Amino acid sequence: MTNNGELAKFLRMRRAALSPEAAGLSPPAARRVPGLRREELASLAGVSVDYYTRLEQGRPITPSEAVLDAIASALRLSPAERDYLHTVARQSAPPRRHTSRAQSVRPGLLALIEQLGDTPAFVLGRRTDMLATNRMARLLFADFRAMPARERNATRWLILDEGARSLFAADWERVAADMVGTLRMDAARHPDDPKTIALVGELSMRSQDFRRWWAEQRVVEFTHGTKTLHHPLVGELVLETEALTLPGDPDQALMVYLAKPGSPARHGLDLLAAWAGPEAPEPVVRPAPLPSTAGGGLGRDQ
Repeated sequence: MTNNGELAKFLRMRRAALSPEAAGLSPPAARRVPGLRREELASLAGVSVDYYTRLEQGRPITPSEAVLDAIASALRLSPAERDYLHTVARQSAPPRRHTSRAQSVRPGLLALIEQLGDTPAFVLGRRTDMLATNRMARLLFADFRAMPARERNATRWLILDEGARSLFAADWERVAADMVGTLRMDAARHPDDPKTIALVGELSMRSQDFRRWWAEQRVVEFTHGTKTLHHPLVGELVLETEALTLPGDPDQALMVYLAKPGSPARHGLDLLAAWAGPEAPEPVVRPAPLPSTAGGGLGRDQ
């Protein structure tokens, strides 16, 4: 789908989700459909009804930055939604071609997450691919390293894995919907990425929840928050989350799950680390020794 089509769907969904009261208008006596009417939104944004209608129809027009800002303000968009609106509305640039080359995490960042010790941390890349995890993240969530490469994706794991659903329990729907909103932002930034297209297609086929959340056009960017997990070994863990976008690579984000000192969550993570014990080092594969030439072995021509 072209960016015009995505822009049109996003505008329609956000307009339908905004009540007249939330937009600062007097509530009407009767209304057939939820949300604002097109003429109301156009008036709030200071554009003509005809122009706004063409935007919602996905016509091949390029709104200015000022018009987009006015529409974003009228729709009461969040910073993430405003960024998404500008992203999908950029029609002048030619489509970018992606080689789908594998992403890599620089060695210093890998060392950093390992040195966080008993604090779970991982690195997410494009399309919410799980690029790197430390030991505690593998104990807390799942051993993504053991999965086939195509399955090492946070959105895919949250949506399709029963263990993920059990781990987040009552919080699962919020966490999974937020991850879908993050995937939508990434898809807007890389609209022609074949791996993203394949991921969205697979999840749409396999999950009704994903289809519903994707159709809602909700957009989320990683920031910070609180998550409650129910680990099968150590019970409930209430953890603070921090997301850091890396200046050297805006397509990668460092995610850290923090437990307050002395809290039940800190005690639970310590128990989990102790239960698992030290992690065995990665096996070192060495070349086999050359056959001996003594005694007429294979080292000599026969």
